[in-house]
Amino acid sequence: MNVLIIEDEELAATTLQNMLVHINPKIQILAVLGTVEAAVNWLQQHTADLLFMDIHLGDGESFQIFQQITVSSPVIFTTAYDQYTLKAFKNQGIDYLLKPFDEEDVRAALQKLSNIRKPGPVMPKQFIPDNEEVAHKIRNRFMVKAGKLIKTVPSEEVAYFMADDKYLFLVTKDDQHYIIEETIGSLEPKLDTAAFFRINRKFIIHINAIKEMYKLSRNRVRINLLYQPIDVEVVVSEERAEAFKQWLNQ
Repeated sequence: MNVLIIEDEELAATTLQNMLVHINPKIQILAVLGTVEAAVNWLQQHTADLLFMDIHLGDGESFQIFQQITVSSPVIFTTAYDQYTLKAFKNQGIDYLLKPFDEEDVRAALQKLSNIRKPGPVMPKQFIPDNEEVAHKIRNRFMVKAGKLIKTVPSEEVAYFMADDKYLFLVTKDDQHYIIEETIGSLEPKLDTAAFFRINRKFIIHINAIKEMYKLSRNRVRINLLYQPIDVEVVVSEERAEAFKQWLNQ
């Protein structure tokens, strides 16, 4: 598979290249480009099987590329910001990786591409799984470790998931804390959307874990959770506020 990386941070580009080669040594990196202008010029003369595209580039947002040329290749967007999700999926996006992501996230994104790829051009509407596919992926329980003890926690006992540095914590409704071997980005699509909602980059909460909610400026919402971590403010991000309200009204 031939891959084009559009990323203006040298370290991020190098890290991504190493991940891709480690996942599949047959992947060929065609080029690494850091600006909208360079990407437009390259794509006018070349094609790639897949694009990894940072949103904030040296001379603007990568969405400007789509305004100047037609991009037919599927795109995996990478960014430190979560407010561009809808826009990404309207522009050939098949996945949206929030920085800092890890090799597991990249591997899952490549697997998604493999699952949806069919002969002929890849169309964005095919990236949306049907209800049967979503139902099949829903996680009903989680394997956790407590010392030498291994146990499973049913999803209905989960109060919230919290990302902290390189770890993802599962916190139960009776205030038990466990580290699970997932990233918040890879876990999110596996959860029941009627019960769980990702409110920001750090938290996925269960509807029954909400104790109180307070309206803040810029459409944000502060939440008091069951067994909320000390000295941590839990706030629905401005970008997710409208979707959060819709989720509450289901």
